[in-house]
Parts: sequence; structure tokens; C-alpha cells
Amino acid sequence: MNPLKRKDSWTFKREKTLANQERIYLDPSVDHDSEPVWSGDGQSLAFLRIPNSHDDMVFEPKRTGQPWSIRVADASTGRGREVWHADPGRGSVFHGMVAANQILWGAGDRLVFPWEHDAWIHLWSVPLSGGPPKLLTPGNFEVEFVTLSPDKRELVFASNQDDIDHRHLWRESVTGDHPTALTSGSSIEWSPAMTGDSKAIAFLHSDAQHPARPAILEGNRTADLAPESMPPDFPADLVTPEQVILSAADGLQIHGQLFLPGNAGGGRHPALVFFHGGSRRQMLLGWHYMGYYHNAYALNQYLASRGYVVLSVNYRSGIGYGLDFREALNYGAAGASEFNDVLGAGLYLRSRRDVDPARIGLWGGSYGGYLTALGLARASDLFACGVDMHGVHDWNLEIPTFSHSHDPEARPDAARLAFESSPLAYVKTWRSPVLLIQGDDDRNVPFSEMVALVEALRKQGVDFQQIVFPDEIHDFLLHRSWLAAYHAASDYFDSHLKR
Repeated sequence: MNPLKRKDSWTFKREKTLANQERIYLDPSVDHDSEPVWSGDGQSLAFLRIPNSHDDMVFEPKRTGQPWSIRVADASTGRGREVWHADPGRGSVFHGMVAANQILWGAGDRLVFPWEHDAWIHLWSVPLSGGPPKLLTPGNFEVEFVTLSPDKRELVFASNQDDIDHRHLWRESVTGDHPTALTSGSSIEWSPAMTGDSKAIAFLHSDAQHPARPAILEGNRTADLAPESMPPDFPADLVTPEQVILSAADGLQIHGQLFLPGNAGGGRHPALVFFHGGSRRQMLLGWHYMGYYHNAYALNQYLASRGYVVLSVNYRSGIGYGLDFREALNYGAAGASEFNDVLGAGLYLRSRRDVDPARIGLWGGSYGGYLTALGLARASDLFACGVDMHGVHDWNLEIPTFSHSHDPEARPDAARLAFESSPLAYVKTWRSPVLLIQGDDDRNVPFSEMVALVEALRKQGVDFQQIVFPDEIHDFLLHRSWLAAYHAASDYFDSHLKR
């Protein structure tokens, strides 16, 4: 099976034989077809169909739209039919879960898929013959990393059910609606895989002190698969971040993780606010399951060990807290409503007795770099300095990277709002010093974003430093690039925030 990209849509083809080059296009349309999964007998293919929309924009809220559907095509004839479609309203816009596959073909010819009908990413199933879908995972939580058992009768997955800032493993049948917890506590578990005999589940896990490592669950017993792989000199004195819930400047409740210096004594400390990238991410109360944020968690720990109070903020437009939080009104290029969360984090730290209100800095990468720059540009009286790694500085330069139909001249009002939601729009009030870091082969955030900001800061007389990694991409390929960037960030904060 090959996905073939046409100008405005995706379709699928099946090459029957190499000898005669016979091809069968599966249920072709003008829409976007994706996430194919074969039936057990190899006779059919199920896939998502998302209605095409030329005006789709990225980095702005989209809560409703033309409903998406699930279709099944005959592999021999290419004929397709609709098995199910989303209702109008909530869940009409497809948003995938963190998983390798968005559709799983379960036993009894039941198709399992994610849907936000109740404003949370849950698992649903529908029979191949069609009919009403069944909710498998009810509640105010979200599901990730879903896999089928070898007999395809059960699902094993990670979710933040009953523990919104962790991830734990659960299991449920493809026809059930009461998930059973497999793990719990202060650890984080993800990427489960059931053994061939269905007697054990292998997975990755971490916690506040220990980074990601493989483990296996047999019965009620969990054991690390390779405990000797942990370096013997790995730091043993890491802090356990605390869950905090703070108010944004507009009153929205925001979750975060607070790292307190363990051996810095009393008095007031310098403080830092960290913003993840994405923005479709959620930082957790331990080592993260994504490599980029695994690294970021390590730097937050390092900064705490050096005497900083560090607050990692799960700002609006991130995942883990439901559709309305992720698709926050006026977020990103539609108004930068996340700036309320930046302000709320700074005001929270300034109110703490263990924080020096004159020594609060910001740091983050990608979307986190955007919020770092936005905080420095719009609130230099609150934030003393920042480290902006490959951040977005002008949405009109960024949006075409992900939406080729974006034309500022065709949508002048949207383009004006996008610029007004950008750090460059507020450079005249930017006074706080900043360290800028980026690879010049960045394919996610154009390098021209850093070039434009440097020019603007020079004209404004703002103190800045820059680090450019030649031939590096967005999320650095080389370990030495990460080390250089993180050491530079730590040194920069020391030079500006430590007396």
C-alpha cells in the first residue's frame, strides 16, 4: 500500500504485481485519506477520510468543522464505503492521539479509533457493518500509546486517568467500557507491547529521579529489563517536582511542575519559567516520554540543582486537559492568548517568599521559544532575561512552513492579527537581555525568524547574544549541540540572575 499525494488530497493505491504494474486506487476522492489499516485476512483496508478545506489554518483554534469519517475499501476492486462518520460539533475535527496507529482492527471486526465527542480524546469502537459507536474509555482524561493484544481482543494503552499529570497503563476489551489499571503511583509508563503469549506487557517507564528505561509487567510484578544500563554515576539527588495549579492573568487554571532547589538554603532565589514546544505537548511530573522534553526535564533538574526555583508551565493550547484547553480561544496566531499564562506564571513566582522578584527569567524551545520572546517583549518589567531556542518571532513567516495555502495578501485581516500575536510586534517595549540559539538548517522554524529578530533587537538597542549551529536542524541531531546549548543557557542565567 502506497499513499500518493495529489495537489489537494491524499489517496491510496495498491500495486498488485510488479510484473504487470497493475494498480488499484482505493476509493479515490478529493479529500484527505490517511491512517490505513489492513483487515486480518488482508482483503480490506480501513482508513480515515478528512474533508478537504483550502482555508484550513494552523496555530489557531479549530473546535468544529466538516465531520471526518472512517471508510473501508475492498483491496481487490478498490470500492469503498463509509462505516462511520463523526457528529457535527465537538469531535467533528479529527485530532489524533499520541500513537503509531489511529485505527486498530480488533477481533470481531471492530474498528477502534480516537474521537473527541465528549471533548476528551477517548477510544471508541464500531462494528465493520456500521452502527452506533461504543465509548470504551469514559471520563475526563485522554488516551495515548494504544496497542492490540495478539488475539486482537484487548487494548493496552497509556492515559492520564485519575492522575492528570502522569501517564499510567490500562487495559480494556474492544467491546468494554470499564478500563482496568495496570500501573499507578508516581511513575510514568508508556509505549506498551504485549508479549506473543499475552502473559506479559513490556513498556517504557520513568519517574522524577530516573529517566526512561524498559521494563516488563508479569502479573502484578514490574521489573526493569536492563537495570545495569543505568550509569552508576547517574545523579542520585534529583528533586521531585511538585504539581502546582496557578491562575493565568485572565483567570484560567493552569497546571505546572515546580522544581525547588534542594540544598540552596533559605532566602530568596532566582527563578525560571520553562515553556515546552509544540504546542501540542504536556510536561509531566517526571522524565518525559519524548526525547526533546526528556532533555528539557534534565535541564530543569540541573538548574534547580544550581539554586534556581524552576516552574515548568503547561500553558493553554497544550494536550492532556481536553479539547477546549487545547483549542483555546484566540491562541497562537489568532491572538496569543497564551500570554496570559506567561504573565500568570511570572506573577505566581513573584508572589513566592522564596523567589527574588527582580530575578525571574524565561526559557523554552520552538513554541516555548515563541512564548519566551513574547514574555520578554511584552513584560520586560517582570522578566529579567531569557533563553530563546529556535523560537517563532513572526507567525506570518512560520505558518507557510505547515500551511502552504497561507497567503497574507489574500487574508489581510488574519495576517495582521498573526503579526500582532508575534514577538516582533512588541519589540519596541523589549528591554530585557536574551540569548538566541538556533541551527541554520532548521526545517520547522525558518532561520530567517532569528535573523529578523536580531535585526530588530539591534535597532532597539536590546542586549542579546547568539549561538548558531551550522548544518543543525530544529531538534538538534548531535549530542554535542544539546550540551553546548544547555551549558550556554545555564551560564547565561548565572551571569544575569545570580548576584
